[in-house]
Amino acid sequence: MLGNATTAQRTGFFGGVYMSTVAVIGAQWGDEGKGKVVDYLAERARFVVRYQGGNNAGHTLVVNGEKTILHLVPSGILADDVTNVIGDGTVIDPWVLVGELEGLEARGAMRPPESGQLVIGRRAAIVAPYHVAMDKAREQRLGKGKIGTTGRGIGPAYEDVAARRAIRVADLLDRERLSDRLDRVLEEKNALLAWLGAETFDKDDLIERLTAVGARLKPWVDDAGKRVRQAIADDLDVVFEGAQGAMLDVVHGTYPYVTSSHTTTGGIASGSGTHPRQLKAVVGVVKAYTTRVGAGPFPTELHDSFGDSLREKGQEFGSTTGRPRRCGWLDLSQLRYAHQLNGFTSLALTKLDVLTGLESIEVCVGYSVDGERWDIIPTDSDLMERAEPITVKLAGWTEDVRDARSYEELPANAKTYIDLVQRELGVPVGLISVGPGRSETIRHQDLWATG
Repeated sequence: MLGNATTAQRTGFFGGVYMSTVAVIGAQWGDEGKGKVVDYLAERARFVVRYQGGNNAGHTLVVNGEKTILHLVPSGILADDVTNVIGDGTVIDPWVLVGELEGLEARGAMRPPESGQLVIGRRAAIVAPYHVAMDKAREQRLGKGKIGTTGRGIGPAYEDVAARRAIRVADLLDRERLSDRLDRVLEEKNALLAWLGAETFDKDDLIERLTAVGARLKPWVDDAGKRVRQAIADDLDVVFEGAQGAMLDVVHGTYPYVTSSHTTTGGIASGSGTHPRQLKAVVGVVKAYTTRVGAGPFPTELHDSFGDSLREKGQEFGSTTGRPRRCGWLDLSQLRYAHQLNGFTSLALTKLDVLTGLESIEVCVGYSVDGERWDIIPTDSDLMERAEPITVKLAGWTEDVRDARSYEELPANAKTYIDLVQRELGVPVGLISVGPGRSETIRHQDLWATG
């Protein structure tokens, strides 16, 4: 594997030795296949850094026919000689993380803590049991107006970060400090939970549970930001792994139907402890069609049997919740907006194989909103609800693409589809995924290139 190469051997796809940092960003509403792209880049990388979100995200890897679903552990965990960092901008449910680690240990995928395979940021906030209870109770109370959260407590945990009352990973390692932190928040949490009609929590019980899980995680806890900054200073290749997608960014997404963190490149600096000028390349991961989970506007959604068949063929069910994903045509208007937010230097197009067998394929190229043409998706939810997609129709293909390992081996109509995406967005498609497996990948251009 390239992950074992020396510095002198780490070359670009077109030759020339260089070190780089690359971000992997979901270009749609999440579930684009970022895990597979990170796993691919981890062949060369030395660090993979998860910088935002929590276990409301699920990244799926398929290696040698074996499926691995990760929620908090970065997607470089199955690559050799890679340090995987859970950064300070994440929110960590410690019991979920322990469960992931135990599952990886049982499969022999985890090395001893002293190997440096995993780093858990000391400053990362935890998702406490009262956050989960609050999340579920709020959604239930909203009824038909619910946002559609995963119920994992992510939003309430980020609220505590903003309010400067979060319990952080380092607090789990100091019983006295943990007790002090709980004194500051638990009375208010219990009062709110009682008002919502949910269970309340006992401080002593929480201390016992949190210190026990903290002891389990302690061997991996370190100053994550310092480790990442040192890796960049040492000219090591670093991948920043985003969770969710650009349209779920808490500020720039389809608010309020968004997640609670910054899912765009803008969140990398604060979430990982670096600065923006250290980011060299940005890979936008684009599913060959569009999906989203939960409530919120989705103009290209297919409300017919074809949408159902696309869901079944693409196995579009949430890796975190199991919820069926809403499916629709590829939306270039939405992708133009995502490109404006993130500055993609290349694209990774995933699930191209799912479109095989279609007589024709539609692509959204713009919108009509109250009779006015929009080339960029309107992000105001009220406007988006009134947006009518303007589509073009392309011929489909029947040839099986899963054995293709070069662009030239793809059917002509599949290449026409890819060329349309490149031309309309002005961004090269560097990687094409033609199946879920690690080997079912076409290298078209260098994802590490800076554009």
